[in-house]
Amino acid sequence: MADRKEINDPALSTVAPGAPVTSQRPVTEYNLGIPYPQIPRALVAPDAENPSGTPGYNNRGLSVLQQHVAFFDRNNDGIIYPWETFQGFRAIGFNLLRSFFGMVFINGALSYCTQDSWLPSPLFSLLVKNIHKAKHGSDSEVYDTEGRFVPEKFEEIFTKFAKTEPLRLSSEEVSALVQANRNAYDPFGSNAANLEWSLAYSLLKDKDGFLTKEAIRGVYDGSIFYEIERKRQQSKMEGSSA
Repeated sequence: MADRKEINDPALSTVAPGAPVTSQRPVTEYNLGIPYPQIPRALVAPDAENPSGTPGYNNRGLSVLQQHVAFFDRNNDGIIYPWETFQGFRAIGFNLLRSFFGMVFINGALSYCTQDSWLPSPLFSLLVKNIHKAKHGSDSEVYDTEGRFVPEKFEEIFTKFAKTEPLRLSSEEVSALVQANRNAYDPFGSNAANLEWSLAYSLLKDKDGFLTKEAIRGVYDGSIFYEIERKRQQSKMEGSSA
């Protein structure tokens, strides 16, 4: 546990009286229960409740950002084609319209960024190995520019915006998060962030209308997509055998 005397050193203050926003969006000042939370993690997505990342999750040597998108690489060949994105959206429960829109936006907007050459892919494919090149602005900065996961930044989502409950975000708090992370003159990044969080909320909100911390962490490392697909398949099997 961090020494409170040390934390109370004015030189370490996280609040500036002349900048009210610094008190409105507080950051974590004490030990998170994670060794070196400021160090970006390449392979796992740890938080205070899961200091070793998702239990039993096989990261396959991929970065956390690569893990986030790998679910949509349906044949595991390192390339995500538009139809695979569509299949992935359908596999986790999105309807035809949202799945089509997600496919068009994701592959249409991000394909070129991930290619190895200056030539675009005629099939609008995404290369998983280069997915870090598709990281956009106006985001939470939980992923660094190389696609690693920064535990400290992830915890800040909740210290700054979880005003109702410490481990869940309401729809209003999700909106506040997206608005607060907007960068100037970045319409693409801000719209992409809004789409991503809107899809996450619509898919994962609980019965009380909240997005839980564990669900959000599962989105960052992609583990929750596999869990949702498994549950849906199991439900279908039970329904067909009834």
